[in-house]
Amino acid sequence: MDMIDDEPLILVDEADAAIGTCGKLAAHRAGLRHRAVSVIVVDGEGRMLLQKRAAAKYHSGGLWTNTCCGHPRPGEEPEDAAVRRLREEMGFACRLRPLFIARYRSPVPPDLIEDEIVHVFGGHFAGTPSPDPGEVADWRRAGLGEIAADMLRAPERYSVWFRHYLATYRDALAAILPPQSLFAIPPDRDSAL
Repeated sequence: MDMIDDEPLILVDEADAAIGTCGKLAAHRAGLRHRAVSVIVVDGEGRMLLQKRAAAKYHSGGLWTNTCCGHPRPGEEPEDAAVRRLREEMGFACRLRPLFIARYRSPVPPDLIEDEIVHVFGGHFAGTPSPDPGEVADWRRAGLGEIAADMLRAPERYSVWFRHYLATYRDALAAILPPQSLFAIPPDRDSAL
């Protein structure tokens, strides 16, 4: 379940060095930069495992996004947090490897601000997830081209961070996606994501 009450986030400077902690909701209300993790899992065909965030999430509820995301706890390494959140949200574990570090700042409804340095990990899993219904309303697998085409038609269906990942870090996804899937989006359409 998504616990926002007093869960402390790690506040970071521009170099991702820890500079303190702050409660999750307070950090998002004030738009304080903090450390986060995201996981992108693909199956043997290179299809991404997406989740639809539960409607009751404190922000971005009901939106499609990458396999899972969350925040490291104070003293917790990003990779350990990614493994933990994958189990908590999607109900499975797989080997993860670092893909890239994303930086973004964006408003998110209702009246919050995401300002995150996100450690993004990738992995492979072809089984059936067992998501926590308090975290995940639905899930599906889709190829990069299908996801990108849907994002172009209806970007509001997707989380701001997932749109940012696909628009900015597509080359870094080569570490987990089959080479042919990286060219499923015409290069001139990238900026529309």
